[in-house]
Amino acid sequence: MKKKLLIVGISASLGVVSPGMQASIALPPPEDIPEEILRTEIILEARSPIDGQPLTAAEYAQLKAELEQSAFPPQVSSNIRQLIFLLNVRKLLKIIIPF
Repeated sequence: MKKKLLIVGISASLGVVSPGMQASIALPPPEDIPEEILRTEIILEARSPIDGQPLTAAEYAQLKAELEQSAFPPQVSSNIRQLIFLLNVRKLLKIIIPF
């Protein structure tokens, strides 16, 4: 029984189909764009890393240059800083008191 299942599994994986079985390997639909073409496609739209708004390629490049030239890192609100601090304290306490 195991040999029969093994042979059926190997023949199905190789694409050999007996009359009672359906083909398990299918071609993609014709309207599907091949990956080779998608890799060479130039992306002309982008999203802002600050608020997620859609930007053109020129606006994105300008915003990225402005962010790189900024001498100060982006400011984080005091509530988020406090939350990060409390999470770090919690992590330290879990090491000392593991429950």
